[in-house]
Amino acid sequence: MQFTAIPLLSNAPPYSPYRGRPLPGHNVALFIEEEGGKSLLYAPGLGEPDDTILPWLERADVLLIDGTLWRDNELAATGVGHNTGKAMGHLALSEEQGLAALLARLPAERKILIHINNTNPILNEDSAERQFLHQQGIEVSHDGMVIAL
Repeated sequence: MQFTAIPLLSNAPPYSPYRGRPLPGHNVALFIEEEGGKSLLYAPGLGEPDDTILPWLERADVLLIDGTLWRDNELAATGVGHNTGKAMGHLALSEEQGLAALLARLPAERKILIHINNTNPILNEDSAERQFLHQQGIEVSHDGMVIAL
């Protein structure tokens, strides 16, 4: 297997001295490729898709990608915080130029959301948001999930 680290445009974690002013490489995605075979991109903190990450997103057979928030203002709307998704370094799913729109354009065989905040309505299997994702072929990760390449 081959592993390639790709810098992501995102904010540094809250405990980092670089919060609000991250440097390239503070957040990375991993592209994992079997020798002569399938590939997986793990991107747990995708804040802004740019020209560096887009070719890797388009190349991967399986995406494990940051699905932290449904809406950018979700924390304030649910009364649990003040930060926006963008300020924290997360691309919201439902925004016009958001993650769901990006995933719809990508050819990956599987698109799996990880790193989901407890305020995100996609955690409710009966929600309209979860049904929308299902219709788009986007999966929500769960404990014990098995991913075979």
